[in-house]
Amino acid sequence: MRISEVLHVKGDDVVTISPDASVRELVALLRKHNIGAVVVSVGAGTVSGIVSERDVVRGLADGADVLDRTIGDIMTARVHTAPPTETVDHLMKLMTDNRIRHVPVVVDGALHGIVSIGDVVKSRMNELQFERDQLESYVAGSQ
Repeated sequence: MRISEVLHVKGDDVVTISPDASVRELVALLRKHNIGAVVVSVGAGTVSGIVSERDVVRGLADGADVLDRTIGDIMTARVHTAPPTETVDHLMKLMTDNRIRHVPVVVDGALHGIVSIGDVVKSRMNELQFERDQLESYVAGSQ
């Protein structure tokens, strides 16, 4: 299965935020959209970084004043991305090896979508269910 198939099912909407926005604004955005990470972008379709719940929690360990700091202060600037043509198996390895839960999907340097570990698990579960149904059908048909 390819990442493009995951995006086809989940959609390609991506929530973004400016690096100049406050962490407080980020927290509100995460809550509003019920998501765990946001792509940091300085312009439409760009990826300048990524910021997640983990980044907020790490900042809170130093004090609640992190809420008034900017996204640029806490974001991860080195972002692992993947093209939509990449396999989900490769994406799982990328996520596991780098201990990340969100990967922006990029085409020719432009943001095309985002895939979370939850999206990967859901697609894998659907794949396994399909295989199970096929095996059950085969066994039932051969009796």
